[in-house]
Amino acid sequence: MAGIKATTTLKLDDGLKDRIKRLAEARQRTPHWIMREAIADYVQREEAREAFQREAMDSWRSFRETGEHLTGTEVDAWLAGWGTEDEAEAPACHE
Repeated sequence: MAGIKATTTLKLDDGLKDRIKRLAEARQRTPHWIMREAIADYVQREEAREAFQREAMDSWRSFRETGEHLTGTEVDAWLAGWGTEDEAEAPACHE
């Protein structure tokens, strides 16, 4: 629902409120801005964590179904070439 603003009430203890207020003053921002940024950062971090976990589970399922993989040694050798003249495409997975 882009463009629609919702009001949400947060119950914060006095100590946290004071910390947010001090930080907002130091950053020359409003406490509201600090809280919005903190929530946005948290949500972005958690979404990235969820995406990583989904990708890991998808990879695990694919491995169980096909048996295709790379060994740690193969990955280490490939990564060692990154940023050098020996940089190469990712090695092909195998059984």
